[in-house]
This record gives sequence, C-alpha cells and structure tokens, in this order.
Amino acid sequence: MGVVLVTGASAGFGAAIAAKFAENEWRVIAFARRAERLAQLTEYFGAGRVHTAAFDIRDEAALRAALAALPEDFRGIDVLVNNAGLALGTARAQDCDLVQWRQMIDTNITALVTLTRLLLPKLIERRGAIVNISSISGTHPYTGGNVYGGTKAFVTQFSANLRCDLHGTGVRVTNVEPGMAETEFTLVRTGGDRAASDKLYAGAHPITGRDIADTVWWVANLPPHLNVNRIEVMPVSQSPAGLQVARDALNQ
Repeated sequence: MGVVLVTGASAGFGAAIAAKFAENEWRVIAFARRAERLAQLTEYFGAGRVHTAAFDIRDEAALRAALAALPEDFRGIDVLVNNAGLALGTARAQDCDLVQWRQMIDTNITALVTLTRLLLPKLIERRGAIVNISSISGTHPYTGGNVYGGTKAFVTQFSANLRCDLHGTGVRVTNVEPGMAETEFTLVRTGGDRAASDKLYAGAHPITGRDIADTVWWVANLPPHLNVNRIEVMPVSQSPAGLQVARDALNQ
C-alpha cells in the first residue's frame, strides 16, 4: 500500500478517488476548500488513513504550509492526483467575464503546475506516479468552452511533456480525459442552476465519480514498467459532434 495525494477531494471525482484509495488501505492526503466535506472522509476512514487540509489550491503559501505540515506517515507520497479544477460560465468568449477566466487559469493550470513542481523530487525519489485529470474539452472544442477548454488542453500537453522530462526516472504520468460526467461540475459552471444541470444529464447515463475513481485506481496499480499516457473516457451516449457551418449573410 502507498500514499496518494488528491486535490479537489471534497466532491465529485476527487471525493470518489480519495474514498477508493482509502477503502483499499492506502493512506490518503485530501486537499480541498470545504473543511466540512473533508471531515466526512476522516470520520469514515479514520485519521490514520486520511489526512486532510482545507484551503484554496490557488493559495501557494497555504499549499506549501499544508505540505510542510504532513504527518510523518503521509510524507512518502507515491501518487499525485491533480484533480482540482473547475469551469465557470457558458457564454461565448466575447461575452465572458475576465474574472472567471482568470480563476479557471489560476486553478486549472497555475495551481496544478505549482503542486506538481513541489512534489517532483519526492515522486522521483519514490519512482511514483502522476495522474492529471484533464477533459475531452482539451481536445474537442465546443461553443462556450473557450478558456476552460484551453486550460484542459494545457493539462493534456503538460502531461505529455512531463513524460519527456521524467524519462529515465521511473515516474509514470497519465492524463485522464473524461467526457460528460454527473458531478457538481455543471452546478458550479452555471452558478447553482439545478434545472440546467438536470436537463444536461437527463437520460444520458453519464460518467460517475466512481467510474473515474476506478480508472485512476487501475492506473496507479499497474506494474511499474507500464505507463498509460492518455485515457479518453466518454459515456456510450456521447460522441464527438460535427463541425458548425454559418450560412447566407454571415459568409458574405
């Protein structure tokens, strides 16, 4: 058994990933903003199995402090799961809020690379693994995806370049790219619009948090000589859409 660090562990994919590893007797470090959600993990699995820290992943000082405060039994990190991320807004780029754009960049990119860089020496020492949670939005564009899709494209390319830089170290890097998944994702993106969330997922049989947790668990427990570079996961009900065509006066 090993030690895994999961960001964004208070809900959705992160909570499911943390629970999957904890129930299989790994030690789990769970980082997220919502202390009350993290407390549920500790209450269920015990402080000896789960160590939590509640802070905004964008706060580098808080991140460094949380890493410095890790108990001895949790310092030997074998797997880093960069899961924390969000989408904000559904408007076209010309109508978007720059504050929301910056929050997505700071969370999905800056915080992810900061934590990764801080943990690389330990992961190299332990010949560990990095699992980055990206999205099909980094590959398949759609109206309103703008900066969110751009941040996930960065995560996908960063993962590929990490593989190059870590060549010969034994550290594995995998990019997991989920499609439509029913978590709190759409609620966050729409500012809490439950009707919009329910409409999006109705009848679609979307991916669940547990599905992605099972995927990450499989990746983390592969033989150490194997690396899965990318995994694109969609529900059977979802497939890439066709290209748009603007007609008549718009093209003249």
